[in-house]
Amino acid sequence: MLVVLFSMVLMLVVVACSNDEGGSTDKKDGATDKAEEKAKPKISIMTKLHTAEVPDDKLKKLLEEKANVELDIEWVPDNNYSDKLNTAFATGTFPQAVTMGADQVIQFKEAIRDGQFWEIGPYFDEFKNLAKLNETVVKNTMVDGKVYSLYQGRPFSRQGLIYRKDWADKLGLEAPKTVDEFYEMARAFSEDDPDGNGKNDTIGLTDRSDLVFGVFKTIASWHGTPNNWGEKDGELLPEFMFPEYKESMNFVKKLRDNKFMNQDFPVTSKEDQQAMFKNGTAGMYVGAMVDVLGMYNDAMELNPDLEYDVHNYVAGPSGEFTVWSNPGYNNEIVFPKSAIKTEEELKDVLAFFDLMMTPEFSNLVQWGVEGEHYTVENGFAVVGDDQDTIEREVFAYNMLGIGEPATNGRYESQHNYEPRQKVEELILENDKHLIHDPTITLDSDTYVKDGARLQEIINDATYNYMLGEIDEAGFDAEVEKWKAQGGSKIIEEFNASR
Repeated sequence: MLVVLFSMVLMLVVVACSNDEGGSTDKKDGATDKAEEKAKPKISIMTKLHTAEVPDDKLKKLLEEKANVELDIEWVPDNNYSDKLNTAFATGTFPQAVTMGADQVIQFKEAIRDGQFWEIGPYFDEFKNLAKLNETVVKNTMVDGKVYSLYQGRPFSRQGLIYRKDWADKLGLEAPKTVDEFYEMARAFSEDDPDGNGKNDTIGLTDRSDLVFGVFKTIASWHGTPNNWGEKDGELLPEFMFPEYKESMNFVKKLRDNKFMNQDFPVTSKEDQQAMFKNGTAGMYVGAMVDVLGMYNDAMELNPDLEYDVHNYVAGPSGEFTVWSNPGYNNEIVFPKSAIKTEEELKDVLAFFDLMMTPEFSNLVQWGVEGEHYTVENGFAVVGDDQDTIEREVFAYNMLGIGEPATNGRYESQHNYEPRQKVEELILENDKHLIHDPTITLDSDTYVKDGARLQEIINDATYNYMLGEIDEAGFDAEVEKWKAQGGSKIIEEFNASR
């Protein structure tokens, strides 16, 4: 009996020991889990908010789950963003990843040079997706030949012509292939009763008070005008000191003098400009070709029978087609050393953005959840009809995207409206004919300080010339004024920084 009792006790001890060992193992595993939990990277981001309200956190939770990170995203309304940047910089409260526009990066260039932001170019080789970023665009973001940011890509040029195809067909006109044919379409749409109502109530071209995204800069690039700055006799000079700029002013002036465009374009808003196109007053709109879909949807309510088309290739007097280019990105993401203390932390943050350049993640932040916010047809993303849900749950997260479809593999959009789909082809065609700004990565302290004020001198002179209020000598006098008030210093500084 004692033997049996002894055996039972011994078995209990063994089992207990076994359980203790098992408990120890479980505890050890639990500790490992907690360690892993603590090791999960926490990524803090500050970015611009372009919607009325902070977005739903649905996509945020999906990103955290799929990337195995914790995200702290500070959404700052775009109209307050510059103030927030300055405050965060002054108080040392930047998060790990900070969105900045190109002008804002210029503002922080000295801080970048002073070593207050991480140089990330040397790490690209460790991240296969970041290494795919477009080389031309990356160069456009450089500071002193070094890479400090990841860019959010956009097409180099979406500029072109949207026109009333039904009017053109009625008058026997093809899409204009030269600036002379463009002028003739503007004349015909003004004088030849394109709407067939027997009244003199139409104009060819509608424009607005914007020398960049309105008509002027695109027409100027068709004429071969440099993009902001160009080179003459080995020296960089501003675009308005080139003869092509004056040719472009003369071209627009002639359109206005002959009443082939709205007479009050220097004080016309974008809304009023588009209204003239949509309500059948004007038949030509020069600007971002992607605007065709929104304008068509509105115009159809007024005239279901109208037809729009889009076109890009308008050759200048030289016989060559050229179009101005932006730098290839909307915003940059920089990495403050005040928030990222070690190289290990930096690599954790870069690893997250490396994931953002995979098709899975780039589609998620651009389009949302497949089958819920969008579907895929023939390899294109087709956005759902519930625009309110998409704006609430998806749109804001576009700001986390890196690169562009060619580098991150995300779906391009599919549009049922044929002219809007055609725009995608023309944007790619524009890439073959770009005029780049040679000063994108150059420096001028005077430009940063006084450039906007000095540009107003040229803007006013350009408008006044096209309105006939000053002649060529008057325009030249305004250029001299620009030079005397700091422009000459900008020329000197840009050339010195090459």
